[in-house]
Amino acid sequence: MILFRHAIAPGGGDPAGYRLGDCATQRNLDSQGRAQARRMGGQLRRKGVRVTAVWTSQWCRTKETAALAFPQQRAVEQPAFNSFFDDRAKADGQTAQARALLQGWRGPGVLVVTTHQVNIAALTGISPSSGEGIVVRAANDGVVVVGRMPPPAGPGP
Repeated sequence: MILFRHAIAPGGGDPAGYRLGDCATQRNLDSQGRAQARRMGGQLRRKGVRVTAVWTSQWCRTKETAALAFPQQRAVEQPAFNSFFDDRAKADGQTAQARALLQGWRGPGVLVVTTHQVNIAALTGISPSSGEGIVVRAANDGVVVVGRMPPPAGPGP
């Protein structure tokens, strides 16, 4: 399983009054972020990694990252991976739900989750950069980090 932080979306957090169903109210990918998202998927395809499922949070920037990186897959929204940046009281409950989903993944192939820095940090203890992937496997008490994929560099997919 690979937990990706969404691609570059300038700024931090979301504007006051944002709504999940309205991308115009959220912090979104810019052109650099869209190019980075394409490269995220490209780096896996070049390595022969077979992505068979893609989960995202309900934020536009994670859904767009998934769509650009893995256009061959239909991404499934998983609210457990929604950002709790603005409401830390949700952290423990959401992290437990996300952990349970990851522990239940049985494949085949590789599951990719596009989510947020706070979610990945809560699950792994790592604060990833935009576009960075944290490779994990299920364990009895959660997930174990087995590797990292730095954000892809350079132009092109």
